[in-house]
Amino acid sequence: MDFIDLPPLLSAQGVVQLPGSKSISNRVLLLSALAGGVTEVRDLLESDDTARMLDALRALGIAVESLGDRVYRIHGVAGNFPCKRAELFLGNAGTAFRSLTAALALAGGHYTLTGVARMHERPIGDLVDALRELGADIRYLENEGFPPLEIRPSTIRSRGHVQVRGDLSSQFLTGLLMALPLTGTETTIEVVGDLISKPYIEITLATMARFGVEVVREGWQRFIVPAGDTYRSPGVVYVEADASSASYFLALGAIGGGPLRVAGVGCDSVQGDVRFADALAQMGARIETGSNWIAAAAPPSGKLRGISLDCKHIPDAAMTLATTALFAEGPTTLTHIASWRVKETDRIEAMATELRKLGAEVQTGADFMRVIPRKGDLRSPDAGIDTYDDHRIAMCFSLVSLASTLRINDPACVSKTFPEYFAAFAKVTRPVPVIAIDGPSASGKGTVAARVAAALGWHYLDSGALYRLTALACRRAGVSWRDEARVAAIAAGLDVVFGENSIRLSGDEVNDAIRDEEISSGASQVAALPTVRNALLFRQRLFRQAPGLVADGRDMASVVFPDAQTKVFLTASVEVRAERRHKQLIEKGIAASILPLLQDLRERDQRDSRRSVAPLQQSEDAMLLDTTDLTIEQAVDQVLLWSRKGS
Repeated sequence: MDFIDLPPLLSAQGVVQLPGSKSISNRVLLLSALAGGVTEVRDLLESDDTARMLDALRALGIAVESLGDRVYRIHGVAGNFPCKRAELFLGNAGTAFRSLTAALALAGGHYTLTGVARMHERPIGDLVDALRELGADIRYLENEGFPPLEIRPSTIRSRGHVQVRGDLSSQFLTGLLMALPLTGTETTIEVVGDLISKPYIEITLATMARFGVEVVREGWQRFIVPAGDTYRSPGVVYVEADASSASYFLALGAIGGGPLRVAGVGCDSVQGDVRFADALAQMGARIETGSNWIAAAAPPSGKLRGISLDCKHIPDAAMTLATTALFAEGPTTLTHIASWRVKETDRIEAMATELRKLGAEVQTGADFMRVIPRKGDLRSPDAGIDTYDDHRIAMCFSLVSLASTLRINDPACVSKTFPEYFAAFAKVTRPVPVIAIDGPSASGKGTVAARVAAALGWHYLDSGALYRLTALACRRAGVSWRDEARVAAIAAGLDVVFGENSIRLSGDEVNDAIRDEEISSGASQVAALPTVRNALLFRQRLFRQAPGLVADGRDMASVVFPDAQTKVFLTASVEVRAERRHKQLIEKGIAASILPLLQDLRERDQRDSRRSVAPLQQSEDAMLLDTTDLTIEQAVDQVLLWSRKGS
């Protein structure tokens, strides 16, 4: 999909079973390949990043069996890759690229490692420098310090000591740690500068220990990889659920009421991102934890508060705090987030750009972000939230649907770590309800819909009025209703305000003007234009606001609000509809004859039912209401009865 429109939400609660951790999955896959013996990996994350690692292992001669239900059997090669020449494409999978670079540099083969354009912008020079200290022959194929890389056979000369910077990416240290047991000699890694993302190093050390290699850690500056330790299969390995993915649902519960529980990760987790729950607690959220679960609920007051937080311990999950801050009282400041700049995109600038689209004030620096929430309602940009091919940006901004309808562009980017994210999101959220009423012209759907909305105290959308307004605006601008491109541009820029018994176009009252028969005909013509319908799609969805919406018009139930809780197709005989239209015109003092109205409705029905875009037809899941022999009051009562059953 080019985009997904998330409906505004009333609340969020329930239980989410999280997918496996990307960080743990790719570490386990590589160590399973490097180990002696066969390893059965269960609960593996199935995503773009793990797919790139699996493809690479197969290309290197590793036997990989998929047993179904996220279970894989990896036949280890005891550190000796069978294929000594391979070209590996690793997409934008940093966990795969960095760790494989280190392992292959010590493998004695000739390899080329490439990725997507963004991967070629992500620095790797510090890791390469450290590997060259050991004698590795690694060459840059394009820009110095960046992928793609060529690795040639070389003689590794472990001098027992190697240095690596720790302030740019923990993946450099992770790659060295996992590769050095292949040398067979004791090696000390000295971290130069402050080590960021320490929790991810803890994951690396814990995973290596499961495969038989115990690294001695002296604080966070020295790591001693012992001589003679080799990787051995533990037999069966379960991949812990992803703590970073938990952050979106915990924030959802903290903002949307909750309680919302994430299953698969808890207080016994080896992942540092579980401490995201502590940050939510500082903001006032109610947090409960178990060994394998965490739950979050809104503060008793219902309002979170802004905080200042050093984010070194939760570098990925901290992104979720940037959007959570939109719902807090007071500013939120996130520091020590410099690593965001070398991820899938420059996350500091990307997040700031999209937060500003929503109306927030955002201040940024080399390693910090300060979010000052907008006073009043958040904006919903027509162009949507751009995701920069970054899964975490898409998931972070999904939280904004707790305030308004939100369009997220390129939602498929979540496949990097959580392909089923939006489906899981929908299962634990309750959207603003919609009653969609469709039907042929003059069937009374507008009158019925308006009265149902009034009875419920809900918002009302006359979608047909938007097309009438477009037709009127085109007439005023001298634009032909057949000029699709110009009509769509006018539709996208309509300045419309709906009030009780009032419709204003660019400040002018036009409620009567758009009911003119000529404008009605024009509305039918412009509504048949695909680009016009696309231009008005998001605008119509913005009318969906708490406590609910009653929307009448063409394709309300099938296209605009396919998740409407109640769908009604309201009709009547063409003769009765002609009589109703005649009566309306006469009451307004407009001269009219019944026969021309009857003929016009018959022609319009035929035209509307045959057009290629949004033809007039009853949705499969819509209830048919024939009002030929019903009063308006009876029709309204029937729709209200159906809505109560559907709620």
